[in-house]
Amino acid sequence: MIFKDTFKTQLKDIGKNNYIKNKSILEIFENIGTYHSDLAGYGPNDIENVRVSWVLLDWKLQVIKRPKYGQTLNVNTWGRTMKKFYTYRDFEMFDEQNNICAIGTSKWTLVNIDTGKLEKLGDEVFEKYQIETKCVFGDDELDKLKELDDFSSEIEYKVSRRDIDINEHMHNLYYLDLAYEALPQDVFEQRPFNNVRIQYKKEVKLGNILKCKYSYVDGQHVVSIYNEDNGKLSAIIILN
Repeated sequence: MIFKDTFKTQLKDIGKNNYIKNKSILEIFENIGTYHSDLAGYGPNDIENVRVSWVLLDWKLQVIKRPKYGQTLNVNTWGRTMKKFYTYRDFEMFDEQNNICAIGTSKWTLVNIDTGKLEKLGDEVFEKYQIETKCVFGDDELDKLKELDDFSSEIEYKVSRRDIDINEHMHNLYYLDLAYEALPQDVFEQRPFNNVRIQYKKEVKLGNILKCKYSYVDGQHVVSIYNEDNGKLSAIIILN
């Protein structure tokens, strides 16, 4: 099933030269995906009954024609490639003239809120989401990003209350905020970046101290976020 909705760019969504920010595009994608889950019976209001919650593992975004402030956007989403313990959700964004503006894919897993363990994705989930085969990128699966060894700069950040989501982890979109903060000023001025990849490795919680380390590798700006409390790599963000 392809789920459709309409959004309008607001003041909070825009950045450099009044163009929509990457975070705002991902926020729109996140919202329409949640609306689809509401319809399927696995939305935020259903968690208490079904005892499971969706957790994001990966984002991939490509901006083709960046919308500006005040534009009305037509957005499509659908579930695809459902495996035993994870599934993908794809997105398309169009302007009012039906020009493609952005495409995206995301990888999700279902977690039992009582045990914290991954939940198998059975026939019931498959049927309620009415999985499609359409894929916006050429590859069905997102590759695993490798941990880097060398960094040219870093910043430190302490996770605040405002960062925490319904799963009591730092919300997935705030990792992108941290990545932008970690960029050297001359790199930051090159925005907007039209290609974004965020891979989540380990959850981050209230009060954790994060080290956001910057590298430039093969024409890509890479920010690796480490949790000083446990020494673990929490996320890798790639911008270009």
